[in-house]
Parts: sequence; C-alpha cells; structure tokens
Amino acid sequence: MPDIRTVNLTWQGGQRFTGGAPGGPTLTIDADNKEAPGPMLTLMLAAAACSGADIVNMLPKMQVELNHFDVTVSGERREETPKRFLNLHFEFDLAGHGLDEVKARRAISLAIEKYCSVIESLNPDIPVTYGLTISEA
Repeated sequence: MPDIRTVNLTWQGGQRFTGGAPGGPTLTIDADNKEAPGPMLTLMLAAAACSGADIVNMLPKMQVELNHFDVTVSGERREETPKRFLNLHFEFDLAGHGLDEVKARRAISLAIEKYCSVIESLNPDIPVTYGLTISEA
C-alpha cells in the first residue's frame, strides 16, 4: 500500500500562504521572505530537519548521548529561471558524551546519502556537501 501524503495551502494575501496536512498544524510560507521563510528557504529547512531527525535518531544507537545539535544549510541558486539550487552545503555543530568524529561523520553521511527523504527527493545532480564541528559536551 503506497504511503500517500497530502498538504493543503491557502493564500493569505501578498505572497503569503499557510499550509500543512489537512486538520494538522500549519506553517506560513512567504515568497517575499518578509513575514516567514520563502519556499526555497523552507526547502532548505526541510532538508535540515529531515537529516537532523535521522542523525539524532542514529547517534544514541552508537552510544552517544547528544546534548547539542545545530545545522546551517546554504545553497547556491541559478541566476536564470527556474532559480533552482545548484548545490547544498550543511554545516553541522554537534556535542555529546561519547561523540567522536568517526561516529558523527558516519551518522551525517548515512543521513545525507541514504536516509533523508527530502534530500533524496531533490534532483540527483545537486551536490550535497557538509562540514562538521564537534563542540565540548
């Protein structure tokens, strides 16, 4: 049985829309990036949250007690329409007891290259890279 997801989006005026799953929580998207993140920023947020969820679920299985997770995503866009992303770069900042670079890079690589549904839904010609900082636990 296929897993079908549905969202509804309602125009709020200007370039603002609210939407979400029918009957569920909503978020605002503002194509002008004035009152809320626009569609492209929302896409980067979705990729950050998706990969983040994978990482924070994987690390405890590696005997890591995570106490800090922060990620910044940047993307270069084409100048011509459609102004799609040409690349995405993630900068992860993690801290936790039992965390080392090997475990962090393993979790990040699995999230970005295998498990993150948002990244996997993007055009495969978009390179996705990452940097890592491990902070004090």
